[in-house]
Amino acid sequence: MQRERVAALPGLPIDADGPIFAEPWQAQAFALTLKLCEAGHFTWAEWVQALSAVLREAPSDDGSSYYTHWLAALERLCISKSLTESHALDARAHAWAEAYRTTPHGHPVELKQVSS
Repeated sequence: MQRERVAALPGLPIDADGPIFAEPWQAQAFALTLKLCEAGHFTWAEWVQALSAVLREAPSDDGSSYYTHWLAALERLCISKSLTESHALDARAHAWAEAYRTTPHGHPVELKQVSS
């Protein structure tokens, strides 16, 4: 079933072992999508449709932005399914950016608790 799902994804960076991730957040976004689908928050067909829509809207590139588009599709789908709200996503993105900017070089970036 997992291979069939992966095969249905347009443009997914993949090799013989499965999806390819350049950054840990990409694998986390991928895993979160699978978990939300498995939990029944949306169907795989809905996910493929959401991702396809974002990819159609995006300017063509070398594929390096694939998981940025993946995340945009996941955010849209979660908002449309009332799993979160756009202001909560914006607050979290701002908090991560601020944590990144204010963390001394060589130290782990830690996110402070964000109120929604």
